[in-house]
Amino acid sequence: MAENTFSQFLESCRREHKKIQLELKEVDMLIQQTSSEVDRLVQRSARAASRLSKVGAQFDTIPRGDIKSAYTEIMESQQRLFTMRGQLEKLQSDQHNLMRLEGLYGKILEQVVPQGGIPAQAVKAGTLPQSLVINIIEAQERERQRLSRKIHDGPAQSLTNLVLQAEICERFFLRDPQQAQVELAELKKNVVRTFRSVKDFIFELRPMMLDDLGLIPTLKRYTEGLSTEGFAGVTLNITGKERRLASYKEVTIFRVIQELIHIGRQYGHASSIKISLDMGEQQVRVVAEDNGSGFDLDDELTTADAGRLGLPTLRERIEMLGGRIVFASGVGQGMHVDLTLPVAQE
Repeated sequence: MAENTFSQFLESCRREHKKIQLELKEVDMLIQQTSSEVDRLVQRSARAASRLSKVGAQFDTIPRGDIKSAYTEIMESQQRLFTMRGQLEKLQSDQHNLMRLEGLYGKILEQVVPQGGIPAQAVKAGTLPQSLVINIIEAQERERQRLSRKIHDGPAQSLTNLVLQAEICERFFLRDPQQAQVELAELKKNVVRTFRSVKDFIFELRPMMLDDLGLIPTLKRYTEGLSTEGFAGVTLNITGKERRLASYKEVTIFRVIQELIHIGRQYGHASSIKISLDMGEQQVRVVAEDNGSGFDLDDELTTADAGRLGLPTLRERIEMLGGRIVFASGVGQGMHVDLTLPVAQE
């Protein structure tokens, strides 16, 4: 049983390794295209800034329409440049993350199975697969954490600067202050709305409070956030004694619950998703139920490419940590998931 599970794990590593290599090629091409576009936009922004400088020097004599046109041009060019630079930065970050993951998977495949063989002692003990999957989970989460902090300090701060720029522009439109106030107020609202979206993205990418406060507060915050966004169908019920678990186990439980909610909403179109989490002394149990359209379970669990919903990947991840996950569904019957994960040593 252990040998079979470990063989499946290695095959999964091989598939992921090939997939990451293909994604790296695609990202390289996108970086080249985006870099060219950024260079073009830098030149456009410079021309717009030169025109604005000339307008500023003749502010009292130039028609209001020309002034507004100059400011509109500089704002649009800067916004476009900001967007493309953010996209380039994200692509470069994705490239860095993929390169590290590609190296990690390559190292695992090289060291664990240098000639296609499986260490018999490790398979018998059943400890190597778990340690490897722990390393992979922690490596992936470290990258997510680093990227979330980078976005927090980068784009979010830049959006704040846009608010200050709007206040500066506000002082220039003295000839029609009432209309200027209306336009700038709307601009501020849009910027604030975008800023909130960035913060939500940061939470989705890597909830910082998962490190600080743990699994339960993070799950509560996550479900509350879904309600704020307009999906109030998630019900979270916590039982047992709340406590901290090993970091990789908290991450695993959170990601699996997050994915089950996503499956219920995206594919099942469920209006109600119930999540029950029991913090037992020996194990954590999670039960997820939704009233969605359901799916053919055999197709999803036997498809060679891990299925449309990724259920085999979820099951493999839990089993590698000594846990168990059971799926139940049928077309028109919603989805029921029962997960248990040992935590006796926490």
